[in-house]
Amino acid sequence: MMVAESISGRSYVAQDFAQRLKNAEDPRAAQAVRLVVDAICDIIAKLQPTRMELQQIIAFLTDVGEACHDTRHEWVLLFDVLGVTSQVEAQLAPKAEGLTPPTLTGPFYRPDVAFRRDGESISLDGRGVPLEVVAHVQNLDGCPIEGAVVEVWQANGDGIYENQDPDAQPEFNLRGRYRVPGSGRVSIRTVRPAGYRVPDDGPVGALMKLLDLGLDRPAHIHFRISAPGHRTLTTHIFDRTDPCIADDPLLAVRPELLAEFTETGDGGLRTEFRFVLASNRSQDTQS
Repeated sequence: MMVAESISGRSYVAQDFAQRLKNAEDPRAAQAVRLVVDAICDIIAKLQPTRMELQQIIAFLTDVGEACHDTRHEWVLLFDVLGVTSQVEAQLAPKAEGLTPPTLTGPFYRPDVAFRRDGESISLDGRGVPLEVVAHVQNLDGCPIEGAVVEVWQANGDGIYENQDPDAQPEFNLRGRYRVPGSGRVSIRTVRPAGYRVPDDGPVGALMKLLDLGLDRPAHIHFRISAPGHRTLTTHIFDRTDPCIADDPLLAVRPELLAEFTETGDGGLRTEFRFVLASNRSQDTQS
């Protein structure tokens, strides 16, 4: 019997597989595998791939695995460019109106970053166009969240993160942690980031080129904000003037995350952004 043959609207393989999963020790894992098999069988029925095409798919997935090592996560990149990561983050996010939307953490986050004083610069090499980011951290009622910890990291003016560029940038360049004072406002001095191209020298990059999808991320700054009694928020702010703002290959851009970098008259730039965190109360965290 062929894989795509249908019994009561489902393929023979999908139905048989579901029967074999009835006694699985982990019902959640069994449900996930069953849904994956259902989807694959549906795709096979619609596309009717040849044996050669099946071998090409297997070869691609093999290449993705072989491209992973200590400093490269090709599987993470694949899930990011397919929108899976952003979809999961959106689904898990609290649904109350007015909250800052979360985005993916990305591969360049480091948890071992030192605290900096309010107004202190995270640019250790002083290279780039000066930028002051004034972050307001509030709850849904508009009250400041004193004591919140703001972690920030970004690429430099060439679109390169410090841990990609250890020979040219000081360690922990363009990274820092700040503790929010009672005003709920903290000043972060940095430099204007540039966008960058997601890795195009591996199987995921080859797939993106085959599909004629852009590989250039718009300029952005990452934030991770945590506070007692509140849900931790991981997000970006994006330079709204970046030419790639509508074509982020990682599908992370949201209208609420667009920031205006305005000139200060002394060769620098400034932006203000309000981050609204969800509390741990059930009405703020339903998803």
